[in-house]
Amino acid sequence: MSSKKHGWQKLSSETVYDNPWLRVENHEVINPSGNKSQYGKICFKNLAVAILAADENDNIFLVGQYRYTLDDYSWELPMGGAPLAEDTLLAAKRELQEETGVTASRWSEVMRLHTSNSVTDEEGVVFLARDLSYGDPDPEDTEVLEVKKLPLSEAVAWIREGKITDAISVAAILRLAADSASLLAKSNYREGSERSK
Repeated sequence: MSSKKHGWQKLSSETVYDNPWLRVENHEVINPSGNKSQYGKICFKNLAVAILAADENDNIFLVGQYRYTLDDYSWELPMGGAPLAEDTLLAAKRELQEETGVTASRWSEVMRLHTSNSVTDEEGVVFLARDLSYGDPDPEDTEVLEVKKLPLSEAVAWIREGKITDAISVAAILRLAADSASLLAKSNYREGSERSK
């Protein structure tokens, strides 16, 4: 899209912070009003990958953990970061097994979303996993996780009650609840990753 249509013009950019997971940039811009201003942008080096693991009774798995940034406990879907060059389905399989001990034989991509697009370019992808098998979790050393299995309807109730606030988890659970008849139907499954239509 041209600058005439969206009204923004980048004059310069500078990296002000960089680590293995993200980069923070300061942009000098001309905003849509024609004035010069600054714009901070957080550039993620991983894609956020989340998994809706649904068992034969359509219960889904959640993980609970302390989130340092919020200084609070959070209930979320199993999720993690996939380096931008990594296959997202492989990353989803790894994260589900590490965090819950669950593996699945059928996978499909449910949705993609942007988590906070006013300040970051982070993109998230959500997979639905079915035909589950169970083993032992193997979390990273930064993770102290509690695993919980809930009926989908109860997970939706948790969202209404403010017990689940993670943006990707909220969006994915509500998408599954809205489209459960089609998304959970085994005839709709294909091996591997397929972007939702």
